[in-house]
This record gives sequence, C-alpha cells and structure tokens, in this order.
Amino acid sequence: MKRRNDPPQRILVVDDNRDAADTLAMLLEFLDYDVRTAYNGQEAVETAAQFQPHLVILDIHMPVMDGYEAARELRGRTGSHRTVLVALTAVATPESQHKAKEAGFDIHLAKPVDGGELAHLLERVLH
Repeated sequence: MKRRNDPPQRILVVDDNRDAADTLAMLLEFLDYDVRTAYNGQEAVETAAQFQPHLVILDIHMPVMDGYEAARELRGRTGSHRTVLVALTAVATPESQHKAKEAGFDIHLAKPVDGGELAHLLERVLH
C-alpha cells in the first residue's frame, strides 16, 4: 500500500490508438499514478529511457515497432529487469501469450481490460 509521502509509481502506456492510450492514462492518473504515453514501440523505448517507469502497459500490434520488439528492446536496457511489462492486446491466443513471454512480458491481458481488474492488478504488482 502506498504511504502518504511516497512518490507515485510511474507507468508508461503505449498504444497506437491515441484515444485508447489517452483514456487509459487518464484512468491511471485518477488512481494516483505518474503516467506518460507513447503511440508506437519506438516512442515507448525512447520515453522509457527518460521516464524510467515501474510498469509499462504495451500494445502488441503497432506501427514503427511492434510491442514484441519494444519489449525486447526494453529488456535489453540496464535496469529494465525491474520494470513490469504488461502486454495489452486484442489477440489473446495461447500463441500470442507464448510470444509475449518470450519477448520479456510479465503479464498478458486481453482488450478490452476491465478498469477494476486493472486497478487490482496494479495494486498487487506495484505495491
């Protein structure tokens, strides 16, 4: 549980659907997280280098760099082994779950994700 004087946990939300990314970011800010957004995998890697998120919620199917490649890039960086990577995808097959695990994701969620379920997951993982 977060103590009163603790800084908020940092979360990076990545989705090429800007409305989806921005809406999720607003929800997370309402839940008192420090949130940044990116709209493709390359932006995610660049933003994470500066922001140093505790958790990244990453769409899989995106232009420029997909979520699998972005996850591998993030995992290859120093210190990123402590970052929790969450795959958020419309394709929730056993194959996609396996590919996500191989790419370095810790958690695999299917779209649309329930806000209450996500809040509970974040509380469990981050606190």
